[in-house]
Amino acid sequence: MASELAKSQLSVTIVDNIEHLKGTHAGYRRAHARGVCYDATFTPTGDAGPLTTAAHLRGEPVSATVRFSHTDTNPHVPDGDRAVRGFATKFHLPDGTNTDLIMVNLDRFVASTPESFLELLHAAEPDPATGAPNLDNIKAHVGAHPEAGPGLAAAAVVGIPVSYAATTYWAIHAFFWRDADGAARPVKYRWEPDLDPANAEDTSGWSAEHLAEELAERLKSGPVGFRLIVQLGEEGDNTDDSTQVWPAERTEIVAGHLSITGEAADQEYWHNQVFDPTLLTPGIEASDDPVLAARSTIYAVSYDRRVHKR
Repeated sequence: MASELAKSQLSVTIVDNIEHLKGTHAGYRRAHARGVCYDATFTPTGDAGPLTTAAHLRGEPVSATVRFSHTDTNPHVPDGDRAVRGFATKFHLPDGTNTDLIMVNLDRFVASTPESFLELLHAAEPDPATGAPNLDNIKAHVGAHPEAGPGLAAAAVVGIPVSYAATTYWAIHAFFWRDADGAARPVKYRWEPDLDPANAEDTSGWSAEHLAEELAERLKSGPVGFRLIVQLGEEGDNTDDSTQVWPAERTEIVAGHLSITGEAADQEYWHNQVFDPTLLTPGIEASDDPVLAARSTIYAVSYDRRVHKR
């Protein structure tokens, strides 16, 4: 009970610091504030069947709702700005339950624990004289937490995709698949687009919500798709640190294909929903990654504040 209370208090503190650092926009998520939801269908290939009992990865096609988003806390930040993009998927399972898969277009996170993420938020406090983060503070943080360096460097140069449908997304965390015999194996996920990934060279003529507008126009010509690529971990592969990636030579399978067909009818309803990476289904289990474990309570704090228009 004491550890759960401490986790809850830490989550509140993290959300408080995000609000202090980035501002508060009543009724919006504390990150990924602006997003649009879409209807989709996920069709499994069957290749995952021997490795997990998860229904959506081994049976018939299932419907899904996906949300593409700008990761900033400010819903009015324009799409032409450099930023990480989000891709959340809620699979609607045959038994009436849901399971979620949350990804971003970076292959790793910027902190290995919730505590070090909170320290990073402190280090990112803007310099009063410039209004920008103090680079000396960021460098000092990376010196104390060198595992944060690669993620921060990648986020600083992440490309601006020409389309939400033309970039690769990673789930960052490891998960475990459990098969029908009870054996478990670590896995990592990514979505690879059917389109060739491409970044924009010039966004000066973009509207504030260009990427949503571009996708709406693209969908008039037909669905857009992604392949669910699953990297199979091996003995010794790290499962508790989302700043680390596994070797590229690890075996991969294509678990299925997602076809996005159009905007969801009730955007207000989906605006109020939570996409939670720990909302799992039998056959898929959370890893021992402390950042993954903390996300559910952080999202719960954010949800409570936004539904109360705080």
